[in-house]
Amino acid sequence: MTHFLGRTLVALSIFSSSTLVFSQGIVLGQIGPFTVLPAPDAVQVNEGIKAYVAQANKTGIKGQKITLFEVDDRYSAEGFLEQFPKAMEKKPIALISPIGSAAIKRMLDDKLLDSASVVVMNAVPGAESLRTPGHAKLFHIRAGDKQQIERIVAHSRTLGMSRLSVLHQDLPIGISGMAMAQEAASATAGMELQGVKSATEPAALAAAAQQVGKIGAQGVLVVGAPRFMAEGIAALRKAGVSQSIFALSYVPAGLIVKLAGEQGARGVGIAQTFPNPNGKTLPLHREFHAAMKEAFPQLQEYTSFHLEGYLSARTVGEALKRSKDTNLTAASLASTLSSMGEVDFGGFRVDFSKGNVGSRFVDIAVIGSDGRLRY
Repeated sequence: MTHFLGRTLVALSIFSSSTLVFSQGIVLGQIGPFTVLPAPDAVQVNEGIKAYVAQANKTGIKGQKITLFEVDDRYSAEGFLEQFPKAMEKKPIALISPIGSAAIKRMLDDKLLDSASVVVMNAVPGAESLRTPGHAKLFHIRAGDKQQIERIVAHSRTLGMSRLSVLHQDLPIGISGMAMAQEAASATAGMELQGVKSATEPAALAAAAQQVGKIGAQGVLVVGAPRFMAEGIAALRKAGVSQSIFALSYVPAGLIVKLAGEQGARGVGIAQTFPNPNGKTLPLHREFHAAMKEAFPQLQEYTSFHLEGYLSARTVGEALKRSKDTNLTAASLASTLSSMGEVDFGGFRVDFSKGNVGSRFVDIAVIGSDGRLRY
């Protein structure tokens, strides 16, 4: 009798726990740098997530509504480590788009995902060191640094350039970027490349920019953290470098305009890992714009980070819809992501069947005379 009662209590406990998870709906979370980072990346990603959540909750997913929470890691590895267990107490099925190489590296080095029942969808930046080997629970929808650099090198060659300089930050993101640029140049017939490494201090950047100017290459690729890339471009223009300049997707055009001025920013090419967020030609544009207008009617223009947050959350939502498990869990989400094949979101495709990087889409947008990106 005692044994029977014990089994009954255990069964009731499991049922109560399942009911609790079901009653709270589908929980998504975002741990990000909502303060300290001198760019509104996390806020804009968050707005994109919220736009999708509001859109999805009109019908729900398998009878459940989505709730979203966000916590601030203060753009530090320590802050992320502090917030991660607090976030897990809310039982999210997925965390969306953490930002910052230090935070993501700490998450991987400390094996936080080994024991946590959660999937991480997308991560910024797309450094290869954060993807290889990565983690089975960490999925990416943005093309990585390698794909962006390869696209810039190929584009430069198409424009007739045969010599590129690479102004890169003296940090892992810049050093690895330089190595990838060298590899891409070696694989591109007729392309030569020379790198110049720099610290972040103004005097060091000014000296490095002068060195780049003396090389006299036909184009310059700037690789590093967002602030470094913007300050590097400003230093290059101040040093008289008038050649074509390219940067990776993380640097906002507005920051370049602010530091280099409209004239200095004009013509700078920035790799884009998502379609034009303000375009009008794709079905994705109509759906994304409708969601953003309803959630944030005060916004007149959208950034790639808005679209990144929207697509990251939508990818999770699509996988949950396609899951064959009635009890939605992080494990079933990861399994469905890997097995659902290519998904076309109306002009942007995601496919995790060959690995945890779902997209290799890279375009190059150019800053126009008005300071806005032209695709």
